Amino acid sequence: MTFIVGLTGGIGCGKSSASKFFSDLGVDVIDTDVIARELTQSGGPAISMIQEAFGNSFITSEGALDRNKMRDLVFSNSAARLKLEKILHPLILQETALQIEQSRSPYIIIVVPLLFETNDYGNIIQRILVVDCDEQQQLSRTMARSHLSQQVARTIMAAQISRKIRLQKADDIIINDQDIDYLRTQVLRLHHQYLSLAKN
Repeated sequence: MTFIVGLTGGIGCGKSSASKFFSDLGVDVIDTDVIARELTQSGGPAISMIQEAFGNSFITSEGALDRNKMRDLVFSNSAARLKLEKILHPLILQETALQIEQSRSPYIIIVVPLLFETNDYGNIIQRILVVDCDEQQQLSRTMARSHLSQQVARTIMAAQISRKIRLQKADDIIINDQDIDYLRTQVLRLHHQYLSLAKN
């Protein structure tokens, strides 16, 4: 059985940067956000179900999910968020399982932003890696990267599990509060650790 690490962290903590370094080291990275985007692009498998559940106004003229409109809805309405998750999560899980089967790398990284919130991956992953930074950095990075207002960024952060609980549940932690080389060094250290764990 392949050794699988679940990589998670709050929005803006640097999950994508960390997972890219793992990928550069030849590790197969399965990113559930990327899968979700593919499912909701024009002609994606989730579009007809989203259309049925939320109406045509959430689908763009190109036939893709209107992400901004959906984000505004789900972060202000928990029932809508659950409805969307019921559509997307089983499809994401299905595609993740398929990619695990096809993987040939010594171990696999699965990037799941809502790892603790969904409980879908408990029987798949053997270890949890949390990428962490303080909340002020999270806020400024999220606003800069996604061009969001402070209020929207704070709402997204509030919808995620608390930083304290995330860190308590982690097997490994990457502190991403310095430059990119500092992040790369920590990834390399964990890479050697995971290679050794995968052998055993």
